[in-house]
Amino acid sequence: MEVKIEESWKSHLKDEFDKPYFKALTTFVKEEYTKTTVYPAPKSIFRAFELTPFEQVKVVILGQDPYHGPKQAIGLSFAVSEGVRNPPSLQNIFKELESDLGVPLVHTDGDLTRWAEQGVLLLNATLTVRAASAGSHQGKGWEQFTDAVIQKLSDGREHLVFILWGNYARAKGAHIDRSKHLVIESAHPSPFSAHNGFFGSKPFSKANEYLKIQGEKPINWL
Repeated sequence: MEVKIEESWKSHLKDEFDKPYFKALTTFVKEEYTKTTVYPAPKSIFRAFELTPFEQVKVVILGQDPYHGPKQAIGLSFAVSEGVRNPPSLQNIFKELESDLGVPLVHTDGDLTRWAEQGVLLLNATLTVRAASAGSHQGKGWEQFTDAVIQKLSDGREHLVFILWGNYARAKGAHIDRSKHLVIESAHPSPFSAHNGFFGSKPFSKANEYLKIQGEKPINWL
């Protein structure tokens, strides 16, 4: 099956699509969509790539699974559809954003398309999930695929910002070349860990400061 993914990414990742693990992953995911409810909608699986082509990436924010509740997952890590109540982690992200930048948010809805269109790759490690079953599509090949995405960015680009929240994201970012990219690490924004180093970590201002030093336009996070 041909993978429908944005052309620049398709070029960089074409070797992955021919590997046995990816073919097995494709078969598994197609079967899951036919027999149960899976999120996000099929058209949104690769939405992060559509909104943020390879050469336009400035910042990468790593998530783990898509949300597994109705109408939540939209193919962007931590984001939800407009009109859907912001999950606790996203609420904490917005709290830190306001504290970090010292100004109130212009947008409070959870659809982070506005970030993605400015060069923020909102990448989950696993791109699909069974409804009401967190982690149900882990260990099927998505992690290998998204590891390849991170490796391609690390090797093929310079002066990117990788924001790694929590131990899972830190482990996934182990192969990032820190001699040519900025890696910002802290606790996860989940209510269980946000007070252990996420609040006060100032990832948004740090990312913008770095981008400006590199001659790049900063992200309008608000």
